[in-house]
Amino acid sequence: MQRIGLTGGIAAGKSVAARRFGQLGAVVIDADVLAREAVAPGSAGLAEVAAAFGPGVLDADGALDRPALARVVFSDAGARARLDAIVHPVVRRLSAEREAAAVALDAGAVVVHDIPLLVETGQVENFHVVVVVHAPAVLRVERLVRLRGMTRDDAEARVAAQARDEDRLAAADVVLDGAGSDADLVRQVDELWARLAVERDDERAADVP
Repeated sequence: MQRIGLTGGIAAGKSVAARRFGQLGAVVIDADVLAREAVAPGSAGLAEVAAAFGPGVLDADGALDRPALARVVFSDAGARARLDAIVHPVVRRLSAEREAAAVALDAGAVVVHDIPLLVETGQVENFHVVVVVHAPAVLRVERLVRLRGMTRDDAEARVAAQARDEDRLAAADVVLDGAGSDADLVRQVDELWARLAVERDDERAADVP
């Protein structure tokens, strides 16, 4: 099995890269999807979030009101830490379960863990390869405003809540440039996939007596 940690700042293009890895045959485990599962309606995680932040983070149906919660945690580091302490352990457990299931089906699987906060949560050493999709912070803010309809203040708060670009790049084994077009990023993923395939073949050959 080959474990790849994929990360990048918000709106850097990480989702484009993750989608392409999946198209190429990788098993992609998306931490954001697991985070939503961790606070799904009726879950223990959602009950903990409501207890920690009050009924104002729930919508009329009792489900998590994500924009309301975001307004609380992205402007308050302490609140964000409380939320992380609730959600992250559940996400790691679910991630391990998904990886174990993939490896049970194929011991040689390439498993890509798509983790926005990979650096912030200290998981760099858990992967054979750490891939960072990078785009300058100013560009990511512009994308959040233009493509996701955020206010500039909200966009800047989202970017500031994540690791500094310097820290993310320092953790990278491979950096993919997300500042250009989706097609350009896909091409970079394809090139990386080909290089990793050569490495896998070399490792298999070394294991043959």
